[in-house]
Amino acid sequence: MPDTPVDALTEAQARTELERLAETLARANAAYFRNDAPVMDDAEYDALKARNAAIEARFPHLARADSPSVQVGAAPSEAFGKIRHARRMLSLANAFDAEDVAEFVQRIRRYLGLSDDTPLAFTSEPKIDGLSLSLRYENDRLIHAATRGDGETGEDVTANARTVDDIPETLEDAPAILEVRGEVYMSHADFAALNERQAEAGGKTFANPRNAAAGSLRQLDPEITRARPLRFFAYGWGELSEPLAATQYEALQRLGKLGFSVNPRTRRCGGLDDLLQTHAETETLRADLGHDIDGMVYKVDDLALQERLGFRSTTPRWAIAHKFSAETAWTRLEAIDIQVGRTGALSPVARLTPVTVGGVVVSNATLHNEDYIAGRDSKGAPIREGRDIRVGDRVEVYRAGDVIPKIRDVDLSARPADAVPYTFPETCPECGSPAVREEGDSVRRCTGGLICPAQAVERLKHFVSRAAFDIEGLGAKQVEAFWRDGWITKPSEIFTLKDRFGPGCARQVRNREGWGEKSADNLFAAIDTRRTIPLARVIFALGIRHVGESTAALLAGHYGSWAAFRDAMLKASSDGGTEWDNLLSIDGVGPVLAASLVASFQAEIDEIDALTANLTIEDAESRATDSPVAGKTLVFTGTLERMTRAEAKARAEALGAKVAGSVSAKTDLLIAGPGAGSKAKKAADLGVEVIDEDAWLTLIGAA
Repeated sequence: MPDTPVDALTEAQARTELERLAETLARANAAYFRNDAPVMDDAEYDALKARNAAIEARFPHLARADSPSVQVGAAPSEAFGKIRHARRMLSLANAFDAEDVAEFVQRIRRYLGLSDDTPLAFTSEPKIDGLSLSLRYENDRLIHAATRGDGETGEDVTANARTVDDIPETLEDAPAILEVRGEVYMSHADFAALNERQAEAGGKTFANPRNAAAGSLRQLDPEITRARPLRFFAYGWGELSEPLAATQYEALQRLGKLGFSVNPRTRRCGGLDDLLQTHAETETLRADLGHDIDGMVYKVDDLALQERLGFRSTTPRWAIAHKFSAETAWTRLEAIDIQVGRTGALSPVARLTPVTVGGVVVSNATLHNEDYIAGRDSKGAPIREGRDIRVGDRVEVYRAGDVIPKIRDVDLSARPADAVPYTFPETCPECGSPAVREEGDSVRRCTGGLICPAQAVERLKHFVSRAAFDIEGLGAKQVEAFWRDGWITKPSEIFTLKDRFGPGCARQVRNREGWGEKSADNLFAAIDTRRTIPLARVIFALGIRHVGESTAALLAGHYGSWAAFRDAMLKASSDGGTEWDNLLSIDGVGPVLAASLVASFQAEIDEIDALTANLTIEDAESRATDSPVAGKTLVFTGTLERMTRAEAKARAEALGAKVAGSVSAKTDLLIAGPGAGSKAKKAADLGVEVIDEDAWLTLIGAA
């Protein structure tokens, strides 16, 4: 029986899986994108990243600081010059089956307020498995070329890009400024020939065409790149001085006329059925295309609608990648290990006799939680027809574009006679504290808190991660070493390290294995740099359960300053009251998140105060300060007729307003459409100004 799909995961299951994915994907990103030394092949990488993105799409408040959906690749290598993209190069959300694609289409219709019978066209094109590249042309001449890097800044590979035959040096009748986005790749035939030449010359051979293309484009010597058979498909654009066309399909045709190679299997589709048909047809032809693809990309065709739909933090709302189907293999389950995460979650991991699944050697797989091992779902219903999983079993390992390796099924006919049901531990294997399972939670958690070494170390790793304090030189390995030696046992001690060890601290760091004078000096400089830090980063870095990066930004925007946030958290109580109601009024904050935030903050206030005593915390700034609603708290209610609720919220936040989910004394303005009920009455009782949708649009200059 198939495993629980992404859209059926409980929040606890999702949180456990994201925790497990984060470190593996961060290591893979750095190895591949920055160091050009991949630690896994493209299929395994795509599977891990796809699963992570899919879970975060459903549970955005669980997104971690070190999530690949936040990173968008990895920081550029120091070996190349850097180019800042005029418009960010984003990644794509993923779909893994027809239901996911149907939800993508419906999500767009809901956002735009379109009925099911309103025509909505898309483009469909194969998702090339290569290296993303941005080409900037000014006045018809190639100015520079940059890899995606971390999405904001890429590596300058201009000299290398000029050697690729599919990339024109000059254009004719193009917009004055034109950034062409596309994929550098290598055909199967060219890849085989390259590896043969490399082997004959005693050089490095490549694991697959994607790695070969990436390694070839990122050579320091352009002549090496020139000798490599690279190709380029254009699929989009960045900055433009004027539109290419009115639709995605016509814009791609325009790029083709300008001299760029555009995928010949790009199709304009009339709706869901057409999209799924192109997916099925292309998957059938996949082996005969002559180059690697790992799915199809669907985009809303009308560029005006793309503009309305806009972007999430790292992905466009108007596009999605539909991955190809799963692969399985059978092997033996040798052991079940328990890993303890930052929030105390006990996560079972299957240790397997290594087996190749879809070209990837798999030796570990997720087992989710104790219910999954026992053969039941979170509601007690049987999965796998009730078959439990035991050490020694012959098990089916499942991989697809949407999953990390996991156990799909058990072969009872091959079960050893001495195999016994697995007993999930009720104490933490790291610290011995009781491991309890709260009602409604499918995950068992260690109650040891920061006395648990696993939780303490994971909390420190989270604290220094990219979206938190991002202290250069203090990564996961350094945190583990410093914690093991008692140098840093909690976040506040990072900023008192020098004071505690005195003048000889730098010398002691330099003398540690793997450190030198320069790296030690750089570490202390990086720590000092982070003594001034934005409010949202501090809130996220605290590592409070349920508080992801997006929630931290919401809280920072709502409270504005550390003093206001601290005061509110200390006064708030789940028993009710003004501060509790104020917290719950934030659109996106519910009772579970609020209770976790308040309880954790109050329990750890001594450590939090010790930390912030060493910091200068910058107040949150509104994204717009000159709009008529900047800094105001708005509430939308009733049915909006000229834009959807999601559009209205996004527009208000872009103008610097705070959007709350309920009316309170702190509400500045209620925008009420037809059908407004209790919120309109409460606003009237509180004396809050109420306007209709037309007045709202006039107020923001969009009438």
